[in-house]
Amino acid sequence: MNKISHNNQLKAAVINDFSGFGRCSIAVSLPILSAMKVQCCAVPTAVFSNHTGFESFVFHDYTDYMEAYIREWKKLDLRFGAITSGFLGSSRQIEIVMKFINDFRDKNTAVVIDPVMGDYGRLYPTYKVETAIEMKKLVGLADILTPNLTEACILTGEVYRENPDDAFLENLCLKLCDNGKGAGKIVITGLERKEGVMNFIFEEDKGFTTLTLPRTGQQRSGTGDVFSSIITGCAARKIDFEQSVRLAADFVGKAIRRSDELDIPRTDGVCFEEILSILTEI
Repeated sequence: MNKISHNNQLKAAVINDFSGFGRCSIAVSLPILSAMKVQCCAVPTAVFSNHTGFESFVFHDYTDYMEAYIREWKKLDLRFGAITSGFLGSSRQIEIVMKFINDFRDKNTAVVIDPVMGDYGRLYPTYKVETAIEMKKLVGLADILTPNLTEACILTGEVYRENPDDAFLENLCLKLCDNGKGAGKIVITGLERKEGVMNFIFEEDKGFTTLTLPRTGQQRSGTGDVFSSIITGCAARKIDFEQSVRLAADFVGKAIRRSDELDIPRTDGVCFEEILSILTEI
């Protein structure tokens, strides 16, 4: 009897929380990866009624169930074109993710880490310094990193600067790359410039480049998850990194513009569903 294989279609493992309302995390990754012809296989870290940007919410921590959940995937011998993680709420969750990567990664797997820890020079209020230290271990396993400026500074021990020049950003990337021991592809996202929003791109084998697009509207919840989901889909499909950053940044900008047109509340994120067909054409 032929052995059943569950690996005939390209898949990405997404380790993140799930919000029933408010477009972020797994709720974003599922439709975006599907549109990109990649099966999204989700490992929930917590379940929220709605994300933490709202005045109130109900949530259930899923940490105690994660290891048993993952063991069932090992029985199925699942293989992934990409593995990605987003916000992780504790050192224990980070340890679980590190083990997941070591157990499931193979030569065809791209590991994408979005080290969600803080913004505007500060850790998020719910994030502990001890957890940030553990995050440094996790990013050492990444092929691709998508930090914002705050997170890049925390991970490298550099003092945060509001308006860093390219030399400072290059130094951050070189430290994160760690002479080939760290991520070979890095994009520092959401850098404010007079002419728009810049993404600073580093590839170990190509060097540095920048991508700046005009601002299209107000900042919204979940845009980072949209961005990293597209990067993950592109990584699974082996699409050129600079091209994937351009695609992700352009898509986020268009989704923000459409959300403003429909007067979507900022807490509700971006109504990317309105333009999702763009990703089906890749």
